[in-house]
Amino acid sequence: KQWYQRRVAITAGGSDSEHEASRRVKSELLIQMDGVGACTTDGPTKSVIVLAATNFPWDIDEALRRRLEKRIYIPLPCPEGRKSLLDINLKQLPIEADIDKDKIADGLIGYSGADITNVCRDASMMSMRRRIQGLTPEQIKAIPKDELNMPITAQDFQEALAKVSKSVSEEDIEKYVKWMDEFGAV
Repeated sequence: KQWYQRRVAITAGGSDSEHEASRRVKSELLIQMDGVGACTTDGPTKSVIVLAATNFPWDIDEALRRRLEKRIYIPLPCPEGRKSLLDINLKQLPIEADIDKDKIADGLIGYSGADITNVCRDASMMSMRRRIQGLTPEQIKAIPKDELNMPITAQDFQEALAKVSKSVSEEDIEKYVKWMDEFGAV
């Protein structure tokens, strides 16, 4: 994925001001992608799948876009997805037994997976922040670890939601949907 993300940056739509080295790298990438399926000598059961992701599909070069047979839009998480993301992010953290994850998930409408991770991370730090507030570095060092690793509360989530904003706007979603309508292939 890392390799591909770097290549997408290089293969963003060509222009007159595009550097020659970028053009050569783009050309080589496209040639290699064209040859991927043609070089298999192991029979018809062997194939190569190119899986890529981008937050900016409209920046993909036309030639590269044509080579990506399936282009799908993955929307923001649904209620079940938001709850699953909460479960994943909170799996190894202490949380109060009375926390209603469904209610928290309902409060995360419009949040991306990364946003939900940030909310969980921020909520997990709230009890420690409260405990060390106003203390000197020496006093903080003297606090026992069990006093810093308190369970996450519903209030921690409320405070985290007040601090962590959504990173995807309605206009962004409209832009993705418009791109999918024009170029998507499922």
